[in-house]
Amino acid sequence: MTNQVTDRRFLTRFAWLSIGAAILTIGLKTVAYFLTGSVGLLSDALESLVNLAGAFMALAMLTIAARPADEEHAYGHSKAEYFSSGAEGALILIAAVSIILTAIPRLIEPQPLEQVGLGMGVSVLASVINLVVALFLLRAGKKHSSITLQANAQHLLTDVWTSVGVLVGVGLVALTGWQRLDPIVAFIVAGNIIWHGFHIVRDSVLGLMDTALSANELEILKNTIDLHMKNGVEYHALRTRQSGSRKFASMHILVPDTWTVLHGHYLLEKIEADIRRALPGITVFTHLEPLGDPASWEDTTLDREDV
Repeated sequence: MTNQVTDRRFLTRFAWLSIGAAILTIGLKTVAYFLTGSVGLLSDALESLVNLAGAFMALAMLTIAARPADEEHAYGHSKAEYFSSGAEGALILIAAVSIILTAIPRLIEPQPLEQVGLGMGVSVLASVINLVVALFLLRAGKKHSSITLQANAQHLLTDVWTSVGVLVGVGLVALTGWQRLDPIVAFIVAGNIIWHGFHIVRDSVLGLMDTALSANELEILKNTIDLHMKNGVEYHALRTRQSGSRKFASMHILVPDTWTVLHGHYLLEKIEADIRRALPGITVFTHLEPLGDPASWEDTTLDREDV
């Protein structure tokens, strides 16, 4: 078995970037709301408050996830990232509900908008800031296999789409004079937010349930193992799981009965090394068994990709 642990404390700087962006956009969107009186822009500002809460949650969980393994957490603390992404998804859903509750009174009693041009300009600036930060976080999250950063980036991108929808609605209100378009757009935006929030929560739950590696990663893993399946060598009981940024795989390697323990050990070391090169950062567990022992075949039912 080999365990590769990387110092991931540097990821917290991305969370601080998200916090800074959230504070700045909250200020800009609040100004835009007071300038126009648009419930759509108010809903946009409310979501930015949720962004700030999510960014602080991301900072806390990234800090915990970066802690090294200890006696109580022998496999590290990487699963803390799933709590962050789950909370982020829940906050997104709360934001959607807040938007709906805010829009309902305006749908019943429409209100005229004021200083639309200036308000929209301020909101556009806030959206550009969110877009730049979101793309930066998404790239970092994928590069460093951080579900927390990816969820935070998706949250910011949702905010950008919210802003686009709101701006379209405010613009249409200004052009047509139909005041109810403002809350109607807010409802549409809330529906989009609920969709994204649901998917983030679902991915977090799957991670906490030790879901297997992706189909692409499983194919790479199996192809790497197959390179060593010669001279009578076989394998079974392949199991994989993902835990935050870390990946795990275990398998039983069966070798001819005449092999020495040392010979089998060298083979397992070579297999593990090749798997780590193919899937960097993975922790590999291998178990050596003799082909001729009936007991070696009693656990073949474990050879499932979904365990």
